[in-house]
Amino acid sequence: MNTQRKTDKASMSGTARRDGPTAQELYIKNHHRHHHIITALRVLILVLFLTIWETAGRMGMIDTFFFSSPSMVASFFLKMVFEGSFFTHTGITLLETLLSFLLITVISILAATALWYSKTLSEISEPYLVVLNSLPKSALAPLFIVWLGTGINTIIVAGISVAIFGSVISLYAGFKHVDAEKLKLIYTLGGNRFDAFHKVVLPSCVPVLLSNMKVNIGFALVGVIIGEFLAARRGLGYLIIYGSQVFQLNMVITSIIILCVIAMVLYQCIQWLEHLYKKKN
Repeated sequence: MNTQRKTDKASMSGTARRDGPTAQELYIKNHHRHHHIITALRVLILVLFLTIWETAGRMGMIDTFFFSSPSMVASFFLKMVFEGSFFTHTGITLLETLLSFLLITVISILAATALWYSKTLSEISEPYLVVLNSLPKSALAPLFIVWLGTGINTIIVAGISVAIFGSVISLYAGFKHVDAEKLKLIYTLGGNRFDAFHKVVLPSCVPVLLSNMKVNIGFALVGVIIGEFLAARRGLGYLIIYGSQVFQLNMVITSIIILCVIAMVLYQCIQWLEHLYKKKN
């Protein structure tokens, strides 16, 4: 009888423990709640900003000729979609940005690898990379036009120039700071420099590469827009500079908003790749 009671008590206490949330469950619940609150506040700030902007325009507190309004921007956006110009200009800018970004990534990896393999080359190149990275890239755009003419080549080179030097420096720094003990183990086991790079350095620097990519995708877009300001007849950068010249501010603001959306989507794509990598590792 006593044994039965003890068993019942143990069962009841076990059930009680299972009914209550664990510390891990509470942490996850609080984390999700915090995430939802942050998202709600972001949306609220955006809605509040658009409401104030629209109200100020309708009440005459701001001149809609210069500042436009959300309803005017939405109307112009729909006009672009129906005319097909949205897909033309957005597609061109997106293509140029992706090509610039891919070339930045490939060139950065190859250049940082060469610097890691050759200490002499890295010592020679380092001051030049620092100077070129600090140079205002918009100052190079006129030179690109003279050298390459107007067209997609100039725009892609402008996109590459904005990010390439900083990307090489960052990647090379990541390669240099790999765990020395792991490299020593490879050499102890008879591996060569290629083995060390292939099996230790490159896998260890994937997070650095992904972090670089998140920065570079934005820089590539900035460089492409600079190139389109000066050397394009299509693209969102062209619409911005043309709209400002003819005082079509709806065109300018709509193009800027589209650029913001593109930048956000591209950044989220890289972040998604980073999430997949962390999940697998």
